[in-house]
Amino acid sequence: MTSPAPDPAALSPAQVAELVRRHDELLEQNARLTLAQDKLMQSEKLASIGQLAAGVAHEINNPIGYIFSNFGTLEKYLADLFRMLAAYEAAEAQLAGTAAGQGLAAMRERVELDFLKEDIPTLMAESREGITRVRKIVQDLKDFSRVDNSQEWLWASLHQGIDSTLNIVNNEIKYKADVVKHYGEIPDIECLPSELNQVFMNLLVNAAHAFAGPERGTITIRSGVVEGGGQVWVEVQDNGSGIAPENLTRIFDPFFTTKPIGKGTGLGLSLAYGIVKKHDGHIQVESTPGVGTTFRLTLPVRRTPA
Repeated sequence: MTSPAPDPAALSPAQVAELVRRHDELLEQNARLTLAQDKLMQSEKLASIGQLAAGVAHEINNPIGYIFSNFGTLEKYLADLFRMLAAYEAAEAQLAGTAAGQGLAAMRERVELDFLKEDIPTLMAESREGITRVRKIVQDLKDFSRVDNSQEWLWASLHQGIDSTLNIVNNEIKYKADVVKHYGEIPDIECLPSELNQVFMNLLVNAAHAFAGPERGTITIRSGVVEGGGQVWVEVQDNGSGIAPENLTRIFDPFFTTKPIGKGTGLGLSLAYGIVKKHDGHIQVESTPGVGTTFRLTLPVRRTPA
């Protein structure tokens, strides 16, 4: 049998205060456990997405590899055919007035040979550019996921991580804003690259979502070294709708979002905050409604051992 709950009237003020304190501690611990569980679930989702992305990138990489190789061979074959065609054209004058010469002239007009000689190299150049872009996207997908390193701390370039992430989220940005990069001279830093890529992705997607109207905006990315050389900084700035002052202090809270229901989980900036803190860094935000928002990350160059 459980003992009956104490009668509050029989408790002294000190005992009531102690019960209230313990109750508040339990609430706080429960909130921390809930937050930790939510972050763990989100981390597992991100890890699964990273593994899926790396697997897809690997599967795409193989056919793209032999397509790219065959494309180079095809260009050489076409160059030989064009040289042979030029030789036939030079000999065509000797057949003028003959039935064979008339047939060749008619064929030239029918297939629009002069147009084909101009258009085929253009088509080949555009196709090569398209294949090169696909290869770049696949490589960026692999760099973005980085599931091979098993969460090892690596020396990595933040600029390379940002560029890879921009390629991944390009579809979110290209119709809404132009991206301007003002990269400074910064060293590689010791970090968890895949996790920092998640931070960049959240900041860039949020910046893209700040443009709700028909007018295109601008997302500006800057970087530099903090005086003393022990830290680097990265800024992501947009000239979008901005954040209301009453929301500015809550944007890193778990599950807080100003987006409509179903459009956001409210975990993106919270996870970004946790990742930056894990790197012993800082994340700051400045925003003015109607003017825009700037997020600034400050990260140490060298990892501090736990």
